[in-house]
Amino acid sequence: MVVGLNLCPFSHTVVAQNQVRYAVATGASDAQLKAFYVAELELLLNADETDIATSLLMFPHGLQTFDDYLDLLDWFQELLEQSDLSDHVQLASFHPRYQFDEVAEHDLSHFTNRAPYPTIHLLRQAQMTKALAHVQNPEQIFVDNIATLERLGRDHVEALCPWGKP
Repeated sequence: MVVGLNLCPFSHTVVAQNQVRYAVATGASDAQLKAFYVAELELLLNADETDIATSLLMFPHGLQTFDDYLDLLDWFQELLEQSDLSDHVQLASFHPRYQFDEVAEHDLSHFTNRAPYPTIHLLRQAQMTKALAHVQNPEQIFVDNIATLERLGRDHVEALCPWGKP
């Protein structure tokens, strides 16, 4: 949906060039999920960006509740900061029950960050900086995404993302 609807204007190129790593966690315990994240983070940082530009880490087990997912996401972000890696990697988050703070539960905007499985997107900060340099109003991307979903309408969006229905 993200690529097909162009919700992320930067995704098409890395997908077309086969530079996205898709990694699925097999464990479900907190320790297993953290170890998986650390291993994937190291793999991304040690890979040439032309081989792996970005990584999608999917967690099919253990993070079904959005609050559990957010707790682990916080730990991931803290690790980046404590390791002085936040200048190199940024996180984008997706979950089947994604819910923006202070936004009505049934608002279509939540679908911009809904995915079939809890997912953490590891993005190289340098690549994002380069990509955003060519965008006049980066803050408009999110607004445009919501407008796209609203134009499609709830029925169409829910058909594209049946896992994300409230």
